[in-house]
Amino acid sequence: MARPLKVGVQLPEVEYELRWTDLAGMARLAEDIGLDSVWVGDHYLYRDEAGARGPWEAWTQLAAIAAITSRVEIGPLVAATSFHQPAVLAKMAATVDEISGGRLILGLGAGWNEVEYAAFGFPFDHRISRFEEAFTIVRTLLQDGHIDFDGRYYQLRDCELLPRGPRPGGPPLLIGSSGPRMLRITMPHAQQWNAWYLTYGNSAGGLALQRELVDAACRDVGRDPAEIERTVAAFVRLPGAERQRADETLVIEGAPEQIAAVLRDFAAEGIGHVQLVIDPVTPAGLESLAPVLEALDVDA
Repeated sequence: MARPLKVGVQLPEVEYELRWTDLAGMARLAEDIGLDSVWVGDHYLYRDEAGARGPWEAWTQLAAIAAITSRVEIGPLVAATSFHQPAVLAKMAATVDEISGGRLILGLGAGWNEVEYAAFGFPFDHRISRFEEAFTIVRTLLQDGHIDFDGRYYQLRDCELLPRGPRPGGPPLLIGSSGPRMLRITMPHAQQWNAWYLTYGNSAGGLALQRELVDAACRDVGRDPAEIERTVAAFVRLPGAERQRADETLVIEGAPEQIAAVLRDFAAEGIGHVQLVIDPVTPAGLESLAPVLEALDVDA
């Protein structure tokens, strides 16, 4: 039976402190229960009224997850181009794609959390301009294998990406932004677009504006909007949830059949892949997604 859209999950980031053995077990469990993808956040440090919290480094996690899984797609949701020299980021992506056997989806964004920029010494100014140059370098190296580049922020001389990854054109590029300038930069080249649940109200009914922004950006650059796969992150509360999120606009919850119905609504709105942000983000939470997938597949 055909699943109406791909369903993935974001692994724990800073919800609680966990070790690699815990993350590895959850990645394997996600694959075992039939999820289509596993995602990690790309952040270094958060600070708020509750104190400081930090996740494990994203690309190291992705390489390890690639090695211990065999089927699920994997990716950063999304990688901040500010955190690495862009040619090195392309090298890392090609390596992870090789380890995974061509299962990487390369999510990219400009970053936003000023706390970690200051703490780790990354420039926070001109983030979109820096992203534009980095995006050009990353996509060109992954797609063509070579670049000379003389920009305001980055300079590369006769740079080659060797060895090449398992896919001649590189992994698909997913863009996590709805900003007009970011869309103008990325829509000529990206294969996928993603919206975080807060930007569209965590509901299929709230996607119309976001969809039109992407469609308009595609038309402005001469791209057929149908060429861009639409993906969204969605927040789902499952049995055993403990946290109440002040920023929630709508919670997806209920019996497995009810959650599956919401996912079918996303598919009806043209969404091809949904990344679930679950509460609780624990092995038990993951296991409670299994009947959701069964209900989704039965009604596909």
